[in-house]
Amino acid sequence: MEMQTLITIKLIVSIAFAAATAGVGAAEAQEWPTRPVTMVVPFAAGGPTDVVGRIFAGRVSELLGKQIIVENVVGAGGMTGSYRVAKAAPDGYQFGIGNVGTHAQNQSLYKNPLYNAATDFAHVGLVFEAPIVLVTRMDFPANNLQDFIAYTKANQAKVQFGSAGAGSATHLACALLNAACGVKITHVPYRGAGPAMQDLVAGRVDYECHGTEIALQQIENKTIKAIAVLSANRSPTLPELRTVQEQGLMGFDATVWSGFFLPKGAPAAIMQKLHDATVTAMDTPAVQDRLKVLGAMVVVPERRSSEYLERFVEKEIERWAGTIKAAGISAD
Repeated sequence: MEMQTLITIKLIVSIAFAAATAGVGAAEAQEWPTRPVTMVVPFAAGGPTDVVGRIFAGRVSELLGKQIIVENVVGAGGMTGSYRVAKAAPDGYQFGIGNVGTHAQNQSLYKNPLYNAATDFAHVGLVFEAPIVLVTRMDFPANNLQDFIAYTKANQAKVQFGSAGAGSATHLACALLNAACGVKITHVPYRGAGPAMQDLVAGRVDYECHGTEIALQQIENKTIKAIAVLSANRSPTLPELRTVQEQGLMGFDATVWSGFFLPKGAPAAIMQKLHDATVTAMDTPAVQDRLKVLGAMVVVPERRSSEYLERFVEKEIERWAGTIKAAGISAD
């Protein structure tokens, strides 16, 4: 009888402790954040993901009342930084900005990706999209897609294209374009889109495929030449530039997108707070104006929910898997 009473007391204490612990966790989630939060950018400083991430970090910091510290963790086409987020404590004090490369393309591009983009994260929300543009050095001997294809086919041994790194969205966009054009071109990977663009401007590589958020200013300054928009639709910031489909390469579509991701298991209250602050930042005129200058656009309201991003990532993984397999592209 005494044993049964002791067991009953232990059970009651265990239940009470669990309830109290859950209460403390819920209270902490409601009070979040009580200290600075780290945003992991999985690419080099100065690149498009970094620039846009910092724009949002500033406004979201104001809304949350705590500083967001931006930390660049580069490597493996963005997987190194994203992996760090996936394995971080799910307490809301570390989240990441991911894109089409880190959370869709790399899942099929690499034989052994470091994480499962569909299941290893809590999906906060889709943030922005930007068309990808095929750009060349200013003295490249082509002004349209057909001339570009003809020249690269005739000069495959000497032509080079640059990217933000092996496995990055900029690499894959150009690699898929090369496959669609029927050419094999030497790839020159850089440690970020910024360094890659610098060498394109200097004429050290022949062409690159960048989101308008990094290419627009250089195009307007006439330090590089725009050949075609790789997305299905024309860019609102480059309305006169024809798409590759309009120039004869049917069915080709490559767009850059980015969203915010927390580690899997992050409390719902923290997810909601970060999501709400992000949406408010997206609707802030100053943020929208800065993005427009870069050629990027915040997503429309019906595409901003956490549930939408979760479904979107799954669809993007599936879409790019077929495209990558068909093109025969892979990375170690």
